[in-house]
Amino acid sequence: MRVTIGRLAEITKVPASAIRYWERHGLLPAPERESGQRRYPPEAAERITVLRTCQQAGLSLAEIKEFQQEQQRRDAMIRAKLTEIRQLMVDLDHAQQLLTHALRCGEKDIVICPKFREQMAQWRVADPAP
Repeated sequence: MRVTIGRLAEITKVPASAIRYWERHGLLPAPERESGQRRYPPEAAERITVLRTCQQAGLSLAEIKEFQQEQQRRDAMIRAKLTEIRQLMVDLDHAQQLLTHALRCGEKDIVICPKFREQMAQWRVADPAP
């Protein structure tokens, strides 16, 4: 049974404007029309769930589009995204270490704290990237 854009928006909790936007940008297939109204197949809700999940996972719209391509293109995008996520995890870990140390540090200026400077030096050795 096909549904209107309003009903699809209700089901997925995604505004109709977002659904139309995704259609315009090729992230959702164009729906059939009945009396001029968009009519979506049941699998449209599943595709929207995938789109939202990809967005929540940090994929850009361009990456989501690649995610929907044939296997080779999709794999290349996924490998690049995994590399990006790994680096982000390292950066977040460093930020957590810095902030945790800063809460406990007795130095007036965290930058001159010997323990903090030692940790920074270890980070640079572990990640020689610029």
